[in-house]
Amino acid sequence: MNFAHPHVLARFCLSIAVIACPALVHAQTATTQSAAPPPAATYGAQLEGFEYPHPLKRFALASQGQDLSMAYMDIGPVADPNGRTAVLLHGKNFCGATWEGSIDALTRAGYRVIVPDQIGFCASTKPKGYQFSFHQLADNTHKLLASLGIERATIIGHSMGGMLAARYALSFPTATDKLIMVNPLGLEDWKAKGVPYATIDQLYQGELKTTAASIKAYQLKFYYNGQWKPDYDRWVEMAAGLYAGVGRESVAWNQAQTSDMVYTQPVVYEFGNIAVPTVLMIGMTDKTAPGANRASPEVAAALGNYAELGKAAARAIPKSRLIEFPGLGHSPQVESPEAFHTALIGAL
Repeated sequence: MNFAHPHVLARFCLSIAVIACPALVHAQTATTQSAAPPPAATYGAQLEGFEYPHPLKRFALASQGQDLSMAYMDIGPVADPNGRTAVLLHGKNFCGATWEGSIDALTRAGYRVIVPDQIGFCASTKPKGYQFSFHQLADNTHKLLASLGIERATIIGHSMGGMLAARYALSFPTATDKLIMVNPLGLEDWKAKGVPYATIDQLYQGELKTTAASIKAYQLKFYYNGQWKPDYDRWVEMAAGLYAGVGRESVAWNQAQTSDMVYTQPVVYEFGNIAVPTVLMIGMTDKTAPGANRASPEVAAALGNYAELGKAAARAIPKSRLIEFPGLGHSPQVESPEAFHTALIGAL
């Protein structure tokens, strides 16, 4: 096989049954930037050394017999305040910092914006022996907002954060003004569709192998439809730096635990119970399907079809509106900030 030709290389990489293909990160096309990993960065277990777009604050909470610290940003409006609060929930492969552009758009629109890093992620505590669940993370977030005197908020979640946002709205409907889900996970039940189970120990061993190259290759394939921009490198470096630092084992273990949480706690069956006004914002080329690399080729090929999954979710959620972004993938707020934020502010 002629690996010098990028199109041949891309077809080869996409044909094998693994998510990360290191060779793919060197492929280029006329419209694609090189996917070689950025210079290595090393961060502490709570992302020490990485610069957040706004000052981090700390919320101390006792949970499951442990004293934990939840990092968050609290940014006031830069335009005339509208009296409303927006809460931004990050995805599994992201952090609160990834919402940088959305924070700016919302504060310019008059919102107070709260952006937590969930327990087990990014700048927050990496606990041992913690039972991760979407109910627990929703409760942690609710306690954070209560400590800030926030009784009602618009809950905006991306990827895994969209799954968490749905659970928050189900758990605390009177505290939720509106629910916004941006390419959320959980629009399908991967277990029911044939993705085999992986134990936390197996997931942990896989997490320990994570590098900047594997993160970038995964995102290039599943998130960005084969199109890479230099702006994405910062977010790859952010995630990879956690795996490269002194806390890599605790980071990997919590990531394995939360992968199990995502797989075993589907929320899709409860969409009919969401009582708050909801907006689904869907990048149509998204192919994200956690665990697809464990499934048979036939099963994997049928997963992650967000162009159809978004429509099905909109039909299932009673007070919902669907906003579609043709040509965009898993992270439309990163891929096309202007188009996304125009649509977001309009929806709010």
